[in-house]
Amino acid sequence: MSTSGAPPSAPGALAPDTSSDDDRTRATTPIDPSLLPRSGPSDLQESEKREVGNGEPLDPHPVDLRGAKEEFNALARTLTQRSHASRAAHAGPGDVEKGEAGEEFDLLAYLTADVERREERGLKRKRVGVVWEDLTVWGIGGKRVHVENFLSAILNSILFIPLCLLQLLRPQRFRATPKAILQPSSGVLRPGQMCLVLGRPGSGCTTFLKAISNRRGEYLEVGGRVEYAGIGAEEMEKRFRGEVVYNQEDDIHLATLTVHDTLSFALALKMPPAQRLGLTRHELHKEIESTTLKMLNIQHTANTLVGNEFVRGVSGGERKRVSIAEMMASRAHVSAWDNSTRGLDASTALDYTRSLRVLTDVLEQTTFVSLYQAGENIYRLFDKVLIIDQGRQVFYGAATEARAYFVGLGFKDFPRQTTADYLTGCTDPNEREYQEGWEKRAPRTPEELEQAFRAGKYWTIMEQERKEYETFVSTNEGVQQEFRDAVLEEKRGASRGSPYTRSFWGQVKALTCRQFKLQLQDRFGLLTSYGTAIVLAIIIGSAFLNLPLTAAGGFTRGSVIFVALLLNALDAFGELPTMMLGRPILYKQTTYAFYRSAALPVANTIADIPFSFARMTLFDIIVYFMAGLSRNAGGFFTFHLINYTGFLSMQGLFRTFGILCPDFNTAFRLGALFVPLTILYSGYLIPVFSMQRWLFWIYYLNPLNYGFQGLLENEMSRIDMDCVGNYVVPNNGLNLNKYPNEVGPNQVCTLPGAIPGQSSVAGSNYVSAAFAMDVHWIWRNFGILVAFFVFFQITQIVSMERKNHANTARSVQLFAQENKESKKLNQELEDRRAAAGRGEAKHDISSLVKSKEPFTFEALNYHVPVQGGSKRLLHDVYGYVKPGSLTALMGASGAGKTTCLDVLAQRKNIGVVQGEILMNGRPLGANFARGTAYAEQMDVHEESATVREALRFSAYLRQEASIPKEEKDQYVEEIIELLEMDDLSEALVSGLGVEARKRLTIGVELASKPQLLLFLDEPTSGLDGQSAWNLVRFLRKLADSGQAILCTIHQPSSLLFESFDRLLLLQRGGETVYCGPIGKDSHYLRDYFVKNGAICGPTDNPAEFMLEAIGAGTTKRIGHKDWGEIWLESEENQKLRQEIEDIKREALKQPNTEEKPSFYATKLPYQLILVTRRALMTLWRRPEYVYSRLFIHVLISFWISVTFLRLNHSLLDLQYRVFAIFWVSVLPAIIMGQIEPMFILNRMVFIREASSRMYSPVVFAVGQLLAEIPYSFICAVAYFLLMYYPMNFVGNAGYAFAMVLFVELFGVSLGQAIGALSPSIRIAALFNPFIMLVLTTFCGVTIPYPTLGKFWRSWLYQLTPFTRLVSGLIANELYNLPIVCRESEYSVFQPPSGQTCEQWAGDFISQVGGYLANNNATSNCQYCQYRVGQEFYTPLNIDYSHRERDLWILFCYFAANFVITIIGSRFLRYAKR
Repeated sequence: MSTSGAPPSAPGALAPDTSSDDDRTRATTPIDPSLLPRSGPSDLQESEKREVGNGEPLDPHPVDLRGAKEEFNALARTLTQRSHASRAAHAGPGDVEKGEAGEEFDLLAYLTADVERREERGLKRKRVGVVWEDLTVWGIGGKRVHVENFLSAILNSILFIPLCLLQLLRPQRFRATPKAILQPSSGVLRPGQMCLVLGRPGSGCTTFLKAISNRRGEYLEVGGRVEYAGIGAEEMEKRFRGEVVYNQEDDIHLATLTVHDTLSFALALKMPPAQRLGLTRHELHKEIESTTLKMLNIQHTANTLVGNEFVRGVSGGERKRVSIAEMMASRAHVSAWDNSTRGLDASTALDYTRSLRVLTDVLEQTTFVSLYQAGENIYRLFDKVLIIDQGRQVFYGAATEARAYFVGLGFKDFPRQTTADYLTGCTDPNEREYQEGWEKRAPRTPEELEQAFRAGKYWTIMEQERKEYETFVSTNEGVQQEFRDAVLEEKRGASRGSPYTRSFWGQVKALTCRQFKLQLQDRFGLLTSYGTAIVLAIIIGSAFLNLPLTAAGGFTRGSVIFVALLLNALDAFGELPTMMLGRPILYKQTTYAFYRSAALPVANTIADIPFSFARMTLFDIIVYFMAGLSRNAGGFFTFHLINYTGFLSMQGLFRTFGILCPDFNTAFRLGALFVPLTILYSGYLIPVFSMQRWLFWIYYLNPLNYGFQGLLENEMSRIDMDCVGNYVVPNNGLNLNKYPNEVGPNQVCTLPGAIPGQSSVAGSNYVSAAFAMDVHWIWRNFGILVAFFVFFQITQIVSMERKNHANTARSVQLFAQENKESKKLNQELEDRRAAAGRGEAKHDISSLVKSKEPFTFEALNYHVPVQGGSKRLLHDVYGYVKPGSLTALMGASGAGKTTCLDVLAQRKNIGVVQGEILMNGRPLGANFARGTAYAEQMDVHEESATVREALRFSAYLRQEASIPKEEKDQYVEEIIELLEMDDLSEALVSGLGVEARKRLTIGVELASKPQLLLFLDEPTSGLDGQSAWNLVRFLRKLADSGQAILCTIHQPSSLLFESFDRLLLLQRGGETVYCGPIGKDSHYLRDYFVKNGAICGPTDNPAEFMLEAIGAGTTKRIGHKDWGEIWLESEENQKLRQEIEDIKREALKQPNTEEKPSFYATKLPYQLILVTRRALMTLWRRPEYVYSRLFIHVLISFWISVTFLRLNHSLLDLQYRVFAIFWVSVLPAIIMGQIEPMFILNRMVFIREASSRMYSPVVFAVGQLLAEIPYSFICAVAYFLLMYYPMNFVGNAGYAFAMVLFVELFGVSLGQAIGALSPSIRIAALFNPFIMLVLTTFCGVTIPYPTLGKFWRSWLYQLTPFTRLVSGLIANELYNLPIVCRESEYSVFQPPSGQTCEQWAGDFISQVGGYLANNNATSNCQYCQYRVGQEFYTPLNIDYSHRERDLWILFCYFAANFVITIIGSRFLRYAKR
C-alpha cells in the first residue's frame, strides 16, 4: 500500500481507463493551468517582505495587497468581461425580471478602493490565521437511541425520584456514551486563503466547521488546540466572538422582516464608526448595504419579505443570499460556510464563490467552505482542500495537488468527473474504484487513508506550514496586536473586553426598533389582537352592565374586576410558543456577536409596551365604564395603572418560563402548574383566611393576588352599597308584606361587613370582612407589582444569559423498537446489500415503471394576483415529456422553475393558468393527480413515522387496491434497497438529515408506482456530489426502463447534466430560453448558443455557462438581444412546436387507455384504518404531547383537591363544591391549546398527501379524532379520580365521570374544529380567549342566572354548552345534600320583643327556604340560608330532572364540533400555491 502522496507520474496517475463504460472515464479537454489557484507547497518561500502598520516585518505572512490586486484583476475578469461586451447595448435602466441591472458592479474595484481609503486614514487591518492541532470532537454515540413512548414517559415519571437519587449516587451509569465525531485533525490556514472542506454526508464536515469557528456548546467535548493569530479559543470566545463565525446550511430568518430590514439590523449592530472613514453614519450604512445587495444580485428584493416555508417572500435561492449577506455584515475575518450554495443555481453559486475569493484576498480573510456538488470552476478558486472520511482527516493540502495524491494512492481516475466529486468519491466504498494492480495495496478504510496521509509528504508540508506560521506569530507580536487594535477601532460604545461592537443599550435600541417593526408588519396579528380585546371587553361590559350600588353588586363587582385582570394576565401565556420559535434566530445572531442575549428581553418589553398599553387602554375603558365601576377619573386611572402593571408582571413570569424551559411542552406543563395556583390563590375564589394553612403562602407569592387586591380596594374605597332585597333577613320574599323593605331593627344585612341597624355597607368594610383586605393597601400593592415586574425582568436577563438552549441542542437520530417482522426484513436487506457489494446481485427496476403515454404542454401562461393587479410568472412555455426520457427544467433563482412544475403537476390552486396541457393527446382526466408522482422541494413527512412506515403508507394507499399487501411490502423493500436506506429503515423521520429526507421524499413518490409521470423539484439540493450522481443515475435507469421524468435541478456538473435527454431552460419572468435535446457533451445545447453568439469554452460546464450567458448571475447577458426573443425567432422553437403536433397526432391514433376515473386508489374504510393507525402511532411516539396533557389534568385536579380537601356540609363548603365543579370547564381551554397546533401541523402533512389523492379529508378528520379518544379517556379517568374522592363528593359517580369524559371529548373536538377553520396556529390561538370567555361567563357561575342580563339570559345562557355541564354536575352533587352552617355562617338577628325566632321569621323561611338553628329563642336568632342543596340551585334555573338531558346535549355539542371539523378539513385547507 502506498503511504505517500505520489506524483503525477505514479502508476495510472491522471490516465483514464478507457476499458470502463462509465461516462466518468471518457476523455475530455485538460484543465487550463493558468486558471488554477496559486497556492501550494512550492509557494512557501515566495512571500514578499513587507511591513504592517506598526512597522513589524511581515514575512512569511500572506500575500500583499498589491499581489492580491494583480491576481484578482485576472480572476475578476470572469465577472466583468462579458458584461463589458454588451454594456453599450443596455444603457439605461435595466429590467430586473430579465436579470439586467442599470449599473454594473465591480466588486474588486470597490473593495480595493475601500481598503485604500481605510489605509489612508491609518486604520488597522485584521489578519487572522487559524492553527489547529489534534482537534477532536466528542458527541453522544454508542448504541442506538430508541424513541420514547407514552408508557415509558409515565414509567420515567414514576421512577423520577429513585432515578435522581441513583444518578447522584452512581453518576457514571447515567453519563452519555461518548462518540468521537471528529478524530484528531491538524492544519493551518493563513489570512487570504480559502479552504474547501469535502466529505460525504455524516463524515464530519459540519462538525469541523463548527469546531473551527468556536461553536462548541453542541458537543460533549472539544479537544485539541485551536488558535486564531495566536489567540486561544477561550479568549476568542470571550473577547472576539464576532470575528469567528459559522454560516449554517439552513436559512433561519425573521420571516416578516424585509430583506432591507434584515440587513439593516445587522449593520446597525456591526457597522464600524463612520467618522473614521470620513462619512456620516447614514452614508456608510447605505453604502455597505447597497454594495452587499449588488454583490449578491438581490438589490431588487430589498423591500420584499424574507419569508419562509409558510410566509410568502423571496425565492429559496434569494433567501440563501440573504443569509450570506447577513453573515458578511458581521465583518468577521474567520468565516466558516456550511453548504452555503444549497438552493442556488450554478451561475449564482459560482458568482458567490468568486465574491468570497475576492473578499478573502483583498481583505485578507480566512475562509473555510463546505460545498456539495462544487463545480470545477468553483473548485479552482480554493487554495486548500480538507477531506474528511468518517471523522478522520485523510488529506489536507493544496487544492491543485489533491487529485494527483489520490490517483497516486491507487484510486482510478475519472477525468470527466469534477475534482470535488472525485475526491469525495474516493471516500465512498460503494463508488470508488482502484487502478489495475492496486486493489490489494490501496487504502480502503478511513483509518488506512488517515495513516497514508500522515505517512506522506503532505502531512510533512502541512506540519511545516503550521509551525512556520506559529513561529511567525509568536515572534511578531505586532500581528496579534494589530488585530486587537483593529477590533477596538470598530467598537461603537462597547467596552474594550466586550466581544460586541455596540454598547448594551445600543444593542437594546437596535433590537427595540426591530421588534417594533415586527409588531407593525404583523398587521393581521395586531388587528386581531385589538379586535379580540375590544370584543371581549364589550362582552364582559355587557354581561356586567351597570352594576347596582347595592349589596347584589358586591360579589359581581369582584367578579368583573377579577375577570378583567385575569384575561389580560393570561393573555401573556400565549407568548410561550413565540419565545420557543425565536430561539434559533437568537442563537445565530448572538454567535455573530450582534448583541447579548440579555438585550433581547429588555427590547421585547420596551417594544411591546406601546402596543399592549394601547390595547389594554381600550379594553379597560370599555369594561370599566360599561360595568358601572366608580365613574371618576381617579378611579379609572388607578384601575388602568394597576391592571396594566399586573399584566406586565405576569408577562414577565411567562416569558421567564419561555426562556428557562427547553421546549414548549415543558413550558406548557410549568404554565399549567402556575395558572391554576395563581387563580385559586388570588384571594377571589377563596379568601386568605379560608385557605389551607399549609398552602396559604402561595397567596403571598402570587402577583395576581396583589393586582386583585389593588383593583378591588380601589373600587371599594370609593363606594357604599345599599342593603336591599334578598340580602336583608328576614324579608318579604315574593309575596309577603310582613317585614320592612329596608333594614330594620329586627333584620340583618347578610353582606359581609354590614353593621347592624345600618342600611348601607361601606365598601372598605366589605373587603375587610369578606377578603381580609385594607383599602389603604392600594399603593403598597402597586409597589409590590412593580417589584414583581422588575424582578421578572431581571430573571429574564439572567436566564437568557445563562440558559441558551439552542447552544446545547444535540441532534440524535431516534429509532423505533424492532419487532419480529422488521428484524427479519432488516436482515434480508443487509444480506442483499452484502451480495450487491460482492457483485452477486443487481437491481431490476423494470417493475417500477408503467409510463406509456406522452405529456405535452403549449402556450403555458400563469398569472397570480398581487396588490394592484396581477403578475405573470410563466409566459408562453412549450414542451413535452416522452416515456423513457429524462427532462431537466433549469433557470436562475426566481425564474419560475418550481412554479412551472406546480402548474404542470396541477398543484396550483391560486392564480390563472392558461394554455393546453395534454396527456396522450387528450385533456387531463380525473386520474392524472393519482397517476403522477411529485417529489416536492420541501420534504414534508409525518415526523414520528419510520422510513419503512412512511414508504408503506404511500404504497398501501396509492397503489391499486387489487395489488396484494405482500406484494406492496416487497416493493417497499426494493425501494429501501435502491435508495440505500437499509440502515435507516427503522429510523424516525424527525431525525433524518437533509440528504436522507430528500431520498425519503423520492422514495415515497416511487412507492406509488406512478403510471403517468414523475415530477421532481430540485431532488439533488442538499446532497453531496456523489449522492447527487447516484440519484441522477437512478433516475436515468428509471427513464431507460420507460418512465417519463421531469425535474428541476441546481448546480449539475457537466457529467451529471449530460445524463438528461432534454432541457427546458427558463429566464426571469418565466420565459423560455431553450427547449430541446442536450446531447453527448451537450453538443446540441452548445451549438444553439454558439449560433447565437455565446461560445462555451471546452473546459466550461455547459450548465453554468448557459445561465451566465442569459444573465442569470451578477453578469449581464451575452449578446445584444434578449435570449427569450432569440428563442421565439429560432428554428428550434418552430421545430419544437412541430414535434408537439406530431406527438399529439400520433397519440390520438392510439386508443384511450385511461382507466375508469376514480378519485382514490382505495376505499374509504381501508383509508380510515390506515390513517387512524398512523395517527395512533404518532401520539404513542410523542409522549411530550399526550403525556403533557395527562400531566396537566393530574396537576390541576390535584391542586383543586388539596385546596378543597374533604369538603363538609357547611355553606362555605357548598360554595367550594360549586367552584370545584366549575373547574371542570377549564379542561377544554387546556386541551384546545394543545390540540390546535397538533391538528394544524398534521394538516400540513395531509395537504401534501392529499395533493397525491392518498386519502379523503373526511378520513383525515375522523382519524385525528379517533386517535385522540383513548388518551382523552385516560385523562378523564385521572381527573375524575383525583377530583371526586379526595374532595368527598357524594353525587352519582357514574354520572359525574360521564360528564367529565364528555367535556374532555368536547374540548378535543372543539380544538380540532377551530384548527380546521384556522389558517395558522397563531390565528387559532387568538380564538381561544374569546370562546372560553363566552363559555365560562354565561354558564351561570361567575354571573348567577338571576343577575344575568335579560338579553344574554334569553339565548346565550341556553346556547352555552358549559351551562349543561355546570347544571348537570351541580344538580347531581347537591341534590338532597344536607347543609349545616358553621357558627360563623349564621345570620344573626333579633326578633321583636315577645316573639320567638320561629314566630318572627317562620313565614320568611317557609317561602324562601333555609332553617333556624334556635326556633324557640327570643334573641340572637341564627338563620342558615339553605337546608338542602336544591334550595341553593333551584333559583339558579337548575333542575335535577334535567340531568340526563344536559348530559346528552353536551354530547351533541361534541358531535357538532366533529361535523364542523370534517367540513373545515374538506373545504378549508389554506394551501395557497
